[in-house]
Amino acid sequence: MLVNDASSQHWTVEGPQGKWDRMTAMVRPVLGRLPNRLLTTGNPILHSSAMLPSGWPRKINLSDADVAHLQWVNLEMMSIGDIGRIEKPIVWTLHDMWAFCGAEHVTEDFRWRDGYLRTNRPSPESGFDLNRWVWQRKRKAWRRPMHIVAPSHWLADCVRQSVLMCGWPVSVIHNPLDTEVWRPIEKHSARQLLGLTSAGPLLLFGTFGANAAPHKGFDLLLSSLQHLREQMGDLHLLILGQNAPREPLDLGFPVYYMGHLHDDLSLRVLYSAADVIVIPSRIENLPNMGVESLACGTPVVAFDTCGLPDIISHQQTGYLAKAFDAEDLAHGIQWVLEDSERYAWLATQAREDAVARFSYQKVARQYMDVYHQAIRDA
Repeated sequence: MLVNDASSQHWTVEGPQGKWDRMTAMVRPVLGRLPNRLLTTGNPILHSSAMLPSGWPRKINLSDADVAHLQWVNLEMMSIGDIGRIEKPIVWTLHDMWAFCGAEHVTEDFRWRDGYLRTNRPSPESGFDLNRWVWQRKRKAWRRPMHIVAPSHWLADCVRQSVLMCGWPVSVIHNPLDTEVWRPIEKHSARQLLGLTSAGPLLLFGTFGANAAPHKGFDLLLSSLQHLREQMGDLHLLILGQNAPREPLDLGFPVYYMGHLHDDLSLRVLYSAADVIVIPSRIENLPNMGVESLACGTPVVAFDTCGLPDIISHQQTGYLAKAFDAEDLAHGIQWVLEDSERYAWLATQAREDAVARFSYQKVARQYMDVYHQAIRDA
């Protein structure tokens, strides 16, 4: 596996070789962001130009690999031209929208579907049309169809509708999860470990700097909590990804700030301690938090949009609220929690569904089929 930052010491993982390569790997993302300064946009999400050439195509082409499997190759790990110079059959697993967009990783406009024209820039975007420039470079460099893997049906449909990749082979394969590692811990024990034994029903949500990202739907969650104030006075909130601020927002319920948890065991304890997880996003592919929660036997509530229906089976492993209806999101949280017998059934279904659909064995078989198809089509 070739990676830009080799944090693993496993012999199969190869990162930049030598001091110079490691140094340039640190500098490249900074240089790659320079064109972003020429763009004024209302989209605060990451934009990637992918303009700096690297040595990866030569390494891949000289390797004995039968297939080049790309994952997230941004922050100037590889340029757009680099990807086009790979001679092996390519399988590319998408983790956001960048591959078929311009420079955007997530966007709510539809230039990727209509073409990046001079006449269809979204307001209030101005300055250098970075997205059109990046998209045109992709069209020029990527002449040979790649086998695209989308973790959700929503993202696969976006690929099929895009000007850049329409007609390319697309498969839906969910991101894998080690369901032997991610498994339930008895709820009372999990709460004891976190010091939460005196709390009422616990609602967990994550906010890794997402409050300022419109597609994460924090504003919708706030509205939903307003609806819950009268119905669920004993509810407590768990917030993952943020320490207690000096001036915390009044969310209407007692709040436990859990900070940043970086190891699987701590997250597994947290998911098991919670009674329900809410993901209020407007745009999501296949969020790990939802899949990991199900594997730990904790139901998930979210909007019926994008990749979230690929995680949640409505009223079987959680609740899918009407898209962006904050009141229905609140109703879904209440519905999951209000009946203890139904809750126990939901928790069991959540675990069984996660094992059936996201386990390593299931996903590995699906990828083998795609690899063989890519080789046959080469």
